[in-house]
Amino acid sequence: MIKAVVLLSGGLDSATVLAIAKHEGYELCALSFRYGQRHAYELECAQRVARAMGVVRHEIVEFDLRQFGGSALTSDMAVPKDRERMLSAKTQSIPSTYVPARNTIFLSFALAWAETLQASDLFVGVNALDYSGYPDCRPEYIAAYEKMAQLATKAGVEGTELKIHAPLVKLTKAGIIRRGIELGVDYSLTSSCYDPAPDGAPCRRCDACLLRAKGFAEAGIADPILSSL
Repeated sequence: MIKAVVLLSGGLDSATVLAIAKHEGYELCALSFRYGQRHAYELECAQRVARAMGVVRHEIVEFDLRQFGGSALTSDMAVPKDRERMLSAKTQSIPSTYVPARNTIFLSFALAWAETLQASDLFVGVNALDYSGYPDCRPEYIAAYEKMAQLATKAGVEGTELKIHAPLVKLTKAGIIRRGIELGVDYSLTSSCYDPAPDGAPCRRCDACLLRAKGFAEAGIADPILSSL
């Protein structure tokens, strides 16, 4: 069976991508990060999702981006709340929850691990429709990184075609949820909140919570993590 490295945050999108990779027949190797994020509860969710989906190997890499700060997720800066206009704005400023170069850092770890596994397929749950406006979630970013990976690795220069799969990039949040339901994703295992309570309860007011609520509402499906609150 062909191995794939899947970036798994423990959120809705990454759980769906993991299910897609499983459906496509890959042997799942999941990669998560403890990077000093205030919403580290997501890692508990990542572990639950990995177990539920039969991940063969799940690694959690630790480093601390709080040393740099620059984001509401890695500093004492307040997480923006109640930005309802963010849901429909066609142009928007990049919010303070953007973590500088985060997806580039994550993909670099994934690429390094993929080489040691002799895997040429990487999966990432970026989305460029219902999202907060992060520059490293756009299709052109993924295409550029894939080209760089081909140039920067032993596998690439020796002729292995490295592929970064971003199957959600052009889906709405509702479309992502519908696809996940089709594949049997248990969204009660996931967490999307940027500022959860100590027990993991979502704040329901940050961008991630609002986008999640919008997706479930448009999909006509109840969010299972809210039914237990």
